[in-house]
Amino acid sequence: MIAPVPTEKKPDEVPPANADGDEEEEIEEEGAHDAQGAGGEGKKKKKKKKPKKKSKLEQTEPPTVGLTKLFPDGKFPEGELHEYKDDNSYRTTSEEKRYDERMAMEDPEITYNNIRRAAEVHRQVRKYARKTIRPGMRMIDIAEMIENGVRNLVEEDGLESGVGFPTGLSLNHCAAHYSPNPGDTLVLGEKDVLKVDFGVHVKGRILDSAFTLNFDPTYDKLLEAVKAATDTGVREAGIDVRLGELAGYIQETMESYEVEVNGKVLPVKPIENLSGHSINPYQIHGGKSVLLVKNDDPTKMEEGEYFAIETFGSTGRGKVIEQGEVSHYARKVDAPHVPLRLTSAKSLLKSINKNFGTLPWCRRYLERAGESKYLLALNHLVSQGIVQDYPPLCDVRGAMTAQFEHTILLRPTRKEVVSRGDDY
Repeated sequence: MIAPVPTEKKPDEVPPANADGDEEEEIEEEGAHDAQGAGGEGKKKKKKKKPKKKSKLEQTEPPTVGLTKLFPDGKFPEGELHEYKDDNSYRTTSEEKRYDERMAMEDPEITYNNIRRAAEVHRQVRKYARKTIRPGMRMIDIAEMIENGVRNLVEEDGLESGVGFPTGLSLNHCAAHYSPNPGDTLVLGEKDVLKVDFGVHVKGRILDSAFTLNFDPTYDKLLEAVKAATDTGVREAGIDVRLGELAGYIQETMESYEVEVNGKVLPVKPIENLSGHSINPYQIHGGKSVLLVKNDDPTKMEEGEYFAIETFGSTGRGKVIEQGEVSHYARKVDAPHVPLRLTSAKSLLKSINKNFGTLPWCRRYLERAGESKYLLALNHLVSQGIVQDYPPLCDVRGAMTAQFEHTILLRPTRKEVVSRGDDY
């Protein structure tokens, strides 16, 4: 390769930028040109510094930059918007409903900005997780990678902001509620189907969203079926929609798919005893359930509610049972006031109230909070009905299950899919 011939620098050429990044601009004073043209020396040129251009702060890998630094104006991205249909189509242009929405935005107890902040944290953390999770990784390392990302980006602050619930990493026939306990050595395998379900909360507004990863194309159609069913649920959900009918739409989509495994064609079945759910402040299950099989539930979705539209598909029997070591727990919202005979149980309950309130947690979180030798006290709180345990939920061994989930907000004027991203 021939090197370019260097050119001679002209006397009036603009010098390069300074090492500190400031550019210098030459300015000739009045009369200097004429003086030089007459052979005079003229006046010296003044140099004016241009201000540095500030580079935009970007997220790191792994994600560590708090979201308020990336969005210093405090306004977080709006989710995907859907207009209401049929009898509710008027809401989009209704002056009354637009007023209701403005009032909601100004109410610190309702404001949509908190759930949007949680949603953007979820999107950024899962972007890194989806790129990073690979067979050979320990489940406990995957969980901690996700949770550390959430804590950094949401700028964890006690019960003001933090992890919404334990990271679910349920494998294969296990559909939900498995998170590695301390000392867990389980490793992700090449043939595994992994459900990744994690939450973020800001001031108790919980963003609940999940996806499934597989590394063997055998179960691509299973994932496709469940994602399509979730999208159907999101599309058909809305104010005044009956929950039993919504379940029917989900079921119809799910059952239109088949999976071929080792030459055998298997139907994709919705898991009949799992469901999506409404979400209340600091309460992941708000009382309303969106089942996955058509039923006669006449309950309607209402304006202002949050819902997790969550669907599970299976190549097995389509029904789960509790099975395996418990990792998920939560203090009951309506927990009874009972006298506790164990001093250790009283101390543990105090720690739970301080660190989690009614948000779900797992044993790893207890140890992170400084608790040790807590199992006896924990089991006592469960037996007294103060704490609810959530064992893993599993279909028949040998089956494969998948999950996709989005959080939607039924605003007065529009439906907002707050957790929607480029990935799903």
